[in-house]
This record gives sequence, C-alpha cells and structure tokens, in this order.
Amino acid sequence: MAIRRLFVANRGEIAVRVVRAAQALGITAVQAHSDADKDMLAVRLADEAICIGPAQAAKSYLNAEALITAARETGCDAVHPGYGFLSENADFAEAVEQAGMIFVGPSAQTIRRMGDKAAARAAAQEAGVPVVPGSDVIKTAAEALAAAAKIGYPVMIKAAAGGGGRGIRIADNEDELGTLAPQARAEAQAAFGDGALYLERALKQPRHIEVQILGDGQRAVHCYERECSLQRRRQKVWEEAPAACLTTEVREELCRSAVALAESVAYRGAGTLEYLYDEGTGEFFFIEMNTRIQVEHPVTEMVTGIDLVAEMIKVAGGEPCPCARRTSRWTAMPSRCG
Repeated sequence: MAIRRLFVANRGEIAVRVVRAAQALGITAVQAHSDADKDMLAVRLADEAICIGPAQAAKSYLNAEALITAARETGCDAVHPGYGFLSENADFAEAVEQAGMIFVGPSAQTIRRMGDKAAARAAAQEAGVPVVPGSDVIKTAAEALAAAAKIGYPVMIKAAAGGGGRGIRIADNEDELGTLAPQARAEAQAAFGDGALYLERALKQPRHIEVQILGDGQRAVHCYERECSLQRRRQKVWEEAPAACLTTEVREELCRSAVALAESVAYRGAGTLEYLYDEGTGEFFFIEMNTRIQVEHPVTEMVTGIDLVAEMIKVAGGEPCPCARRTSRWTAMPSRCG
C-alpha cells in the first residue's frame, strides 16, 4: 500500500532527513516531539507535529505506547523510527504493525534474528557468508575455555546482544580469559540487560568495513561499502568510501556476500552489514548487522547520489527493490537480482 501520512518517531538530524524525504515523495510528514523539542528544526519543517511526552527520552521517544497512540491519533499509516531509540526494537516494530500501520524497516522477525550477534552469525553461515571463527553463546567459564582452545588465542570476548564496543575484551591466554570474561559479562548485563557472551578469533591486521544494502523482503541491492577503521574506544570517528584497502575483486565479492545474506533473511528496508577485513591474508568476515538506517548513511549518499531514506520509504510502501525498477541511477549497481 502507498504511504500517505508518515509518523516520524525520532528527533534531530535523522528526523529532518525523514521529513524532507517524505515531503519530496508527496507524503505528509507528522513529527513527534517531546516537551523540550517543540521548537526543533524537524518540527518546523514537518507538515504537522504532536507532543509525545516530557523531556526524558524514556517517557517520550522510548515510550512505544505514546508513539503509537500519537501516530494513530494523527491518522498516520506508517512509522519511521530513524536510528537509535526504538529503531531496532522488535517489539516496537511488531506493535506498529499490530496497530495497523507500516513499520518503515525490517520485520520484527528479522530484527530479532539479525539484532542478536550470535543468531546473525548463524544466519551468515547458513547463507554461505564467511564469519570470524568463533563460538556459540557461552554460559560458563568451562565453555569459554573449551571454545577458546578450539578457536586459538588471542580471542575476542563479545556481548551477544550488544553494540558500540560495549562488553568487548581481548584475551591472549587462559588466565586473561578467566579474568576478562566475567568483566565482559557484567558490562553487557548492565548495558543491554543481557549478559550472554561469545568468542571470536582476534585478527592481526583488521580493517572495519560495512556494506550498505537495501531490500524489499525478497530481493536486495548493495550501495557499496564504507570503511570505519579509524575509531576511538571502539567508536567510529571517521568514515570514508570507497574503502581504499580493498581490491576491485575483493570489493565485488564482499558486496555480493552482503546481498546474499540480506536476501537470505528476507530483509526489507535499509541496513548495514559489518565486516572485518584482514589485510594480512586478504580474507573478510561478517561480524554483525545494523537493522536500521545508520548515522553514517550520508557518506554513501554523497558517493552514490542515492537518497537512502527515500528508498526506505518507497520499499515500505510496497515498491520493489531499486534494482528491480531498472532506473538509470541503479544501472551501475551490481546485485544478485540481475
């Protein structure tokens, strides 16, 4: 179904992007705002706006019930979650659809599957996409030691439900693993409410590469890659495209693998698949997926000329994957959907 009225359930830069994209498509943009954000730019640009609660995010932008109520009261037929807040919350996506509206993003099932790093690794393996040698979710110290012995040191301890570098530790031997694993578990529990961990082999010369994809639930297309290896405390501080460290052959193989994985999980909307590339061996490995538009999406938009937010809205409204439309803009975008 075509989207007529879009509820923007976020604030700041991404809200402005969604409002402008919706209006360019002839869609009425209804902006949510807290008491503190009533004068923000997105509110001034939107066709309509509605207050969803007090300044505290927990009582406004993270209040799923308030957001859905406001969207229904304003007659919206779709909700765009932006990034952050509830954008990767499967329960919110499900609640939006149960309320009779379109969630502009992947299905709740896909968010649950790809939002859990261990489950995402399993999905990648099923799709034939290489992953860093690692373990399933580990629950005990004995399981961690056994997994590390199989993988080989050094190993990276990671939070299964986490992101943003939280919970990550690197252990060079058994003693360090015994000390660091409980620390990682405690940090993961505090940050995400889930202390589940898994192990991965620590690469010697890693580069952090992410591939931007768009899908319609059946087919997918990639918009090439961004490199985000320059980080501080495992937080990205610089993104560039294309990734200078990749050869043409590796780039094509990497992007094909991203499309294959997106299609295998019936991905709908914009998403980013993150990889580690080992400059020493030339190998690449899938590590996780962000089931939303990313903060860094303008980098891809600048090098491709594609409005990723607009494409998300089109796909959510029932249009096919961009590669199936065969417009001139997408002629040079290789993908598995021909």
